[in-house]
Amino acid sequence: MKKSIFAYINAETEFTANVSEKAMSYEQNGADGLYIYNFDPSEQAQQSFLEDTRKLLKEVDLPVYIGCVVKRFEDVKKALYTGADAVVVKYSAKLPKEELVKAVERFGRERILVEFNTDPETNDYECAEPSLLQELKEIGIFKLVFKHVTIERVKTLIAESPLPVMIRDSLTRNDIESLLSLENVSGICTNYYVGKNIMKVKHSLREFGIDTKCLDSAIDFSEFKLLSDGLIPVVVQDYKTDEVLMVAYMNEEAYKLTVTTGRMTYYSRSRNEIWIKGDTSGHYQFVKELRIDCDNDTILAKVHQLGAACHTGNRSCFYRVLCKKDYNAYNPLTVLTEDYALIADRKQNPKEGSYTNYLFDKGIDKILKKCGEESAEILIAAKNPDNEELKYEIADYLYHLMVLMAERGIDWEDIVKELANRRKS
Repeated sequence: MKKSIFAYINAETEFTANVSEKAMSYEQNGADGLYIYNFDPSEQAQQSFLEDTRKLLKEVDLPVYIGCVVKRFEDVKKALYTGADAVVVKYSAKLPKEELVKAVERFGRERILVEFNTDPETNDYECAEPSLLQELKEIGIFKLVFKHVTIERVKTLIAESPLPVMIRDSLTRNDIESLLSLENVSGICTNYYVGKNIMKVKHSLREFGIDTKCLDSAIDFSEFKLLSDGLIPVVVQDYKTDEVLMVAYMNEEAYKLTVTTGRMTYYSRSRNEIWIKGDTSGHYQFVKELRIDCDNDTILAKVHQLGAACHTGNRSCFYRVLCKKDYNAYNPLTVLTEDYALIADRKQNPKEGSYTNYLFDKGIDKILKKCGEESAEILIAAKNPDNEELKYEIADYLYHLMVLMAERGIDWEDIVKELANRRKS
């Protein structure tokens, strides 16, 4: 299996701003995921933590595991409703088996992990016996987390575990190499790599025979068809919206640096030098996918863009229109996000005579009433053999649904992320 390097952040001892800063740094440096936790038992601390996590997940685009106080199924639900990819349940919390089964059945096996820790009384793992681990596998748990390990003591337990194991600890470099070399260890979760380029670390671990999650080029640079100056053009797109951001060029060194570091690196024809996008402005581009066209002479890069791609400060270099014919854009995500943005703007900047502002002024009960009415209209229209009425009613419902979303502070990114998480189940 490919080994993962996650980073952990103890949100109980960190200010919210520090958690956000660390999370974004780990993402930018190539971590495979984050484990953010706060096990403060007070209800106020947990509510604040879940709300802060919900906001953070709008900024960070990495798999995120969340660790919090879980005593019943509802606690699992609240944790996952932040948008987290999975929730880590402490075995010591003694979540009843039926609640654990209910959570797995409701949210899917890949969204629930169980964490074991050293028992302070016995100085051994909390009842982490093979029979219990087998039972967790049968329930549907897909991965275990072992915290505070002494390598020699835990090796046998890892080897006998029927489930993959992730190790969470501060660890040293030697510990990391030793643990990742164990067959049943799927990854490590550590704070050892804070401020370090984790993508480079993953490449270096491959030298020790550890198969980490790196970017790998399917075609060697020698197979690319280059321009007369030895460069290949690169078209850069936003990975979410497919918006074209810029066009640049790479030579072999820039291409290999891009693959190795995960940061878009180009060759400047005007300065005759390698440059990493963002080193001056802070507007880095992080690789999500690289493609090559049918003739091997142009690269398409899908990236996570921080800030503006253009040196003028515009999001895209293609912000000037040369000529234009009127047309309707039918990209579903574009239409929905633009319509939602208009509705959200009405909420912030009311317009006299606006029906949208009428709904906001009347409040949540009126909005819910309209959503109910429009959903009933869909059911009635669906009985009609003519689909034209059904299309109209669905569009009407989606509009009122977006008003509700704006009223409650939910956007399409929240919805799309949740749908994407469900595909994993």
